[in-house]
Amino acid sequence: MTRTKKYSLLTSLLSVALIAASCGSQTATDIDDGFVQIFDGKTLSGWDGDTVLWRVENGNLVGEITPDNLIKKNSFIVWNGGEPADFELKAEVRITETGNSGINYRSERLADVPNGMRGYQADIDGRNTYTGQNYEERGRTTLAYQGEKATVTSQPNPEQEGSLRANVSKNAWSTREAVRFASQDSLRGLMKTGDWNEIHIIAKGNRLQHFVNGILVSEVTDNDEINRKMKGLVGVQVHVGPPMKVEYRGIMLKEH
Repeated sequence: MTRTKKYSLLTSLLSVALIAASCGSQTATDIDDGFVQIFDGKTLSGWDGDTVLWRVENGNLVGEITPDNLIKKNSFIVWNGGEPADFELKAEVRITETGNSGINYRSERLADVPNGMRGYQADIDGRNTYTGQNYEERGRTTLAYQGEKATVTSQPNPEQEGSLRANVSKNAWSTREAVRFASQDSLRGLMKTGDWNEIHIIAKGNRLQHFVNGILVSEVTDNDEINRKMKGLVGVQVHVGPPMKVEYRGIMLKEH
């Protein structure tokens, strides 16, 4: 091999390595497949949230609650780049054991709650009790638990027309039909405690799938034409509770 060819090969390998490093475990393959980074790893440019709670540190988007900045309501940092409809989103997350977070999508801001959101959420928590389930923040609550494929329908309570709370039972939407495809115990071992884990969301039409480290954890077919959303904002959350820290990196989006 000539010196020129060796130099070209080394340059190509270095470029791939730099791309992979900047995206966490996301590789050049993801970029070739149409994914684009929506967090630059350096600044909060393109994101809007409470900078007391959110910062960039070591290339990661960090949300932290300390004893000095406890919160009374869940707080989000929101991506301002659009309102994706059909898309895939990949991100790596690392969270402390007491942490509670989530990735919201097809969501909307709340006018009466600073940095609040309403919409679908891929739940994430440090004890992996809820990670990967589909929970609708400030909406219909749980749509699919870990290990469930759920079909959701609308059935407004005739005595309280239009009231979401009237159709929630035990923190889950009452008019959902769920089929269990895996036990929660088997799925809860997917999350590597204190380490980086990949969350992959696929939203296509009214079907919403959540994957953790490459394994399907929940799936929702949302036939509720009254309450479902077909597009909306993306954001990540710090949840009310004890001091915690959550870190995100390699946040990448591909719109279909």
